[in-house]
Amino acid sequence: MGGNLAAGIAVIGLAVALAVAVWAVIRLRSRRAIATAAQRATYDVLHIAALAAEPLRNGLTDTAAGKAVRHLRTLTGAAGIAVTDATRVLAFDGAGEHHREQVAGAAAKAVVAGRSTVLGGEELPCDLVDCPVRGAVVVPLAQREGALVALSDGPPAPGLVQATAETARWVGTQLALAELDTSRARLARAEVRALRAQISPHFIYNALTAIASFVRTDPELARELILEFAEFTRYSFRAHGEFTTLAEELRSIDRYLTIERARFGERLQVRLQIAPEVLPVTLPFLCLQPLVENAVRHGLSRKPGMGTISIVARDAGAECHITVEDDGVGMDPAVLLSADDTTDAGQHVGLRNVDERLRSVFGDGFGVVVETAPDAGTKVSMRVPKFHPGVRSSQ
Repeated sequence: MGGNLAAGIAVIGLAVALAVAVWAVIRLRSRRAIATAAQRATYDVLHIAALAAEPLRNGLTDTAAGKAVRHLRTLTGAAGIAVTDATRVLAFDGAGEHHREQVAGAAAKAVVAGRSTVLGGEELPCDLVDCPVRGAVVVPLAQREGALVALSDGPPAPGLVQATAETARWVGTQLALAELDTSRARLARAEVRALRAQISPHFIYNALTAIASFVRTDPELARELILEFAEFTRYSFRAHGEFTTLAEELRSIDRYLTIERARFGERLQVRLQIAPEVLPVTLPFLCLQPLVENAVRHGLSRKPGMGTISIVARDAGAECHITVEDDGVGMDPAVLLSADDTTDAGQHVGLRNVDERLRSVFGDGFGVVVETAPDAGTKVSMRVPKFHPGVRSSQ
């Protein structure tokens, strides 16, 4: 009996000790998890700013302003806040929305003048007995696109003036980034159009000449080449989408090489090594095809005898590694560095165009790498992320 009692007491003691240990661990972890007041305030501001930044990166529109205005009021601590363009209120949050017309008028004046304005209660007359608005701070946004108007329930304090000014400056930065994104997209489209203008006339002339040479001697081959040429030009001149898949780009390259092999015969050899896993990878439209055309046009067409082009696409974890290599005449790297893409002296039509578009889309670490020397051929390499925010094929 005494043994059982002792055993029971031991078990109870062990349970109590375990409970104390668990409590101590939980308390220690909770202490570590609790941030200081300053850290919590910093986190809250950054979190709210991030929530407001996402819609603002689409530009100063009704929709963007409507999604961001509530977060902007939190950042300023205003009783009410309005986001305007140069003439009207786009979005309002908090107290004082019945002052919308007065806010729009004050914002328009501030935008024209290009400087901030502090309004007192006498400048915001109101018929409502219980109207809480007693003043406002009006700050024009960068480039005078619009204004941020913070309404207060008392005379505007210096803290509100400063908070509104800093928030307006931050909003202006987000809008500037939105404009930069838009400009980049326009530039990318312009570069694709320029690339088409550079490549297409030369290839079209040679392709039609090659097809014409087979019309009498081999009508069936001529018919096949016409169909390949039609599909190639349809892809190259498509009107939609900045991106394509590696599979689509390779399909177009195959059509191009089919026509070129008809011109060069056995002189042109092609080797492909494509990992099936990378075929769905998305890349900028017409970023691989110009490299193959350069290999044929400048590497092999000037080389006596047989020449080989190798196209390799490897699976490299989070990336796809692509190379286009030829054993042609090569060139002096110094000439390549000083080459102008707009002239044939550059020898690599569209190479700089491709490099700039890759860097613009994926970042500076994803341009093309060229290895070449006279009589040593040319190898052009690129890395493409398998997944990248905002990059999606229209296929």
